[in-house]
Amino acid sequence: MSITVAGHLSKMQVQLDQQVQYWLPLDDHRQPLNPLLGQPIRLEYLGDIHCIHCGRRSKKSFSQGYCYPCFTKLPQCDTCIMSPEKCHYHQGTCRDPAWGDQYCFTDHYVYLANSSGVKVGITRGSQVPTRWIDQGATQGLPIFRVKSRYHAGLIEDCLREHIADRTHWQKMLKGNSDPVDLAEIRDSLMAQAEEGLSSLEQQYGLAALQRLYDQSVVEINFPVLQFPQKVKSFNLDKQPVVEGVLQGIKGQYLILDTGVINIRKYTAYNVQFSA
Repeated sequence: MSITVAGHLSKMQVQLDQQVQYWLPLDDHRQPLNPLLGQPIRLEYLGDIHCIHCGRRSKKSFSQGYCYPCFTKLPQCDTCIMSPEKCHYHQGTCRDPAWGDQYCFTDHYVYLANSSGVKVGITRGSQVPTRWIDQGATQGLPIFRVKSRYHAGLIEDCLREHIADRTHWQKMLKGNSDPVDLAEIRDSLMAQAEEGLSSLEQQYGLAALQRLYDQSVVEINFPVLQFPQKVKSFNLDKQPVVEGVLQGIKGQYLILDTGVINIRKYTAYNVQFSA
């Protein structure tokens, strides 16, 4: 069966199962990807980028899918999204307080994930376990539940003095990290950061910053037939046609026998997909 469909890319949709299930969104079409493992696929950039917020045609994508005017004005593109401890809502300078109320002042988790090694991170409650899947993590464990993104950022800032907060994507794509005891690492990490954590709890209250000791580790299995020995990344802006045999999917990356491509990076790009 031949497949050809065109549309604007969005980050791949996922579902946790015995093996993670993936779909490639192209406008309103959702293309299942797991059945295509081991088969040749082709992705061609058609030369158009349209902002995912306003629809404006743009020569370049900012912050994964926005035009420059939206990038400079929208709250979801503000610096505090990447560095939530820099939240300025309380100063009255939030780009859109209503947006902040809906997305930032809701339950968030601080978590440990094993991707290219163990790291700390934060996510909205509704994004567990999607966030871990998107990072290519094979294990995930929530360790704090908090009342806002700002509180999560403060805890993460305290913990990353003792543990990494980034995924090394090349290492993540070369194979799965060895399984670790995330609960043991959690306990050790909290002991190391006890002074800073206690200070935050005294300032904001135990109800706002809840330590989690009863959560189970989530195990994640990605659909990969073969990991690459060397990681060569495709760039649609320089090479508009990407093709090869689909050997695996991990995080937001398609792994081909010819290289890898980060689908999320090309959100809002108009492409044609065929298999």
